[in-house]
Amino acid sequence: MKIALAQLNYHIGNFESNSSKIKETIIKAKDSGAELVVFAELSVCGYPPRDFLEFDDFISQCNTVVNDIASVSKDIAVIIGSPTINPDVKGKDLFNSAVFINDGKIVSTHHKSLLPNYDVFDEYRYFEPSRKSNIINYNGLNIALTICEDLWNIGEELLYPYSPMDDLINQHPDIIINIAASPFNYDQRNIRKDVLSKNAHKYYIPLLYVNHVGAQTELIFDGGSLAIDSKGNIVEELNYFDEDFIIIDTNSLKNNTSTKEDKPIEDIALIHDALVLGIKDYFNKLGFKRAILGLSGGIDSAVTLVLAAEALGSENVKALLLPSRFSSQHSIDDAIALAENINVPYETIHLDDAYKSFGSLLNPFFKDMPFDVTEENLQARIRAVLLMAFTNKFGYVLLNTSNKSEAAVGYGTLYGDMCGGLSVLGDLYKTQVYELANFINKEMEIIPVNSITKPPSAELRPDQKDSDSLPDYDILDKILYNYIEKRQGPKELVAMGFDEAIVKKTLRLVNMNEYKRHQTPPILRVSPKAFGMGRRMPIVGKYLS
Repeated sequence: MKIALAQLNYHIGNFESNSSKIKETIIKAKDSGAELVVFAELSVCGYPPRDFLEFDDFISQCNTVVNDIASVSKDIAVIIGSPTINPDVKGKDLFNSAVFINDGKIVSTHHKSLLPNYDVFDEYRYFEPSRKSNIINYNGLNIALTICEDLWNIGEELLYPYSPMDDLINQHPDIIINIAASPFNYDQRNIRKDVLSKNAHKYYIPLLYVNHVGAQTELIFDGGSLAIDSKGNIVEELNYFDEDFIIIDTNSLKNNTSTKEDKPIEDIALIHDALVLGIKDYFNKLGFKRAILGLSGGIDSAVTLVLAAEALGSENVKALLLPSRFSSQHSIDDAIALAENINVPYETIHLDDAYKSFGSLLNPFFKDMPFDVTEENLQARIRAVLLMAFTNKFGYVLLNTSNKSEAAVGYGTLYGDMCGGLSVLGDLYKTQVYELANFINKEMEIIPVNSITKPPSAELRPDQKDSDSLPDYDILDKILYNYIEKRQGPKELVAMGFDEAIVKKTLRLVNMNEYKRHQTPPILRVSPKAFGMGRRMPIVGKYLS
């Protein structure tokens, strides 16, 4: 049988766009000789719809789209993901379902059994898990239809007491089809391929996998849909970070004699592509066109500017240079050189007049109190006011340039350099930002080398360096990674060789600055544990603070 895999970029709640894409792809599949076309999990409404699922009208529109799709599916079968209503008054109101359509009619509906409820996933909030699984018989082919997490209960550490494939395999399927919404992180590609290959090998039947592609606010879906033979070998791997379409002949999977060469992709290359897609879709799906950011001459704003220009076009990005009396001339020169290197328009506004005006207003109250963090933060907040004035007047969206190291320890000014509509680097530690800068410069110098090699500084007081307040980033980032991503406590970190005093100080900073992170813009997620929806910590907690 010829089966088409449709890897598309959906838009949450944009039923007209999603339906149009799906119907066009059905026609394409039919014209290409496919007998069945497969779309991703919750493709009708986009993933994750979150509390939209609590609105009856939203579910009604999902049903309307499914019926509309069925009406155009003559002479072809379709598998599509959609929420469906649970008729039983017991349990949750909805199922996360895969709908099987054949020759214009809805033939059967298959519900997700394993509902992830960890990290960024919150499916048990909305859906009732299925407790039975049945195969589809279509044109003599027995299909075990599963939805994303249904295949992830494999290996040594099992999250669930039940695996739907254990039921389905007893019904003698010829092939597994898995429709998914598996978001990107830099480890996910390899983990996903391993999990799916293990399923094909364990049950000794071929497997077809269809994933989402595209960004939905902070979540980025990388695609990478797969065709795997019965031995667990990958036969076809669809593009990453792009829509894609392929037709698979199931006979070739049964009698496969060749496998697709697995070409390793550097983590930093995947991160680069993910961030570009994340910016592009955030703007396109919200109807925004142009971005602005404060360009300091430092590494964070430099990398953010390059990514934004790549995502939106240089002509749609504005750089604002906002030097203060503490800004070095080389930082200004580096900022100008970068803007000119990538043809981004820029303006320069000196802060001194505004800073003096605020000083005049505050002096009667501050009197002879010494210069401290108050004046440092004042400069950052003046910059934010100027940037936001440009967004209001000219219709820009402000990009936040803070990195994960700064966000973790609170090294940033609330309502100053922490403001913005989207955080581009908020899930990259400082050392990763340097790695990304070198990746950008791998073929030619785009970011001035001085921005990469000079000691990082906020330049808010004379001769300031980040290392005045923080451990060296090489040490800090390792502690942060093991605490945030690996959930290692202070005893474990000290046992790993980190200085006890630095560990205690770092963890205290992370926990006491949770209130700041609750007020930051959405962060593009590229790691297994990002700040935001996937990491939920109390603001007033005492632990380690």
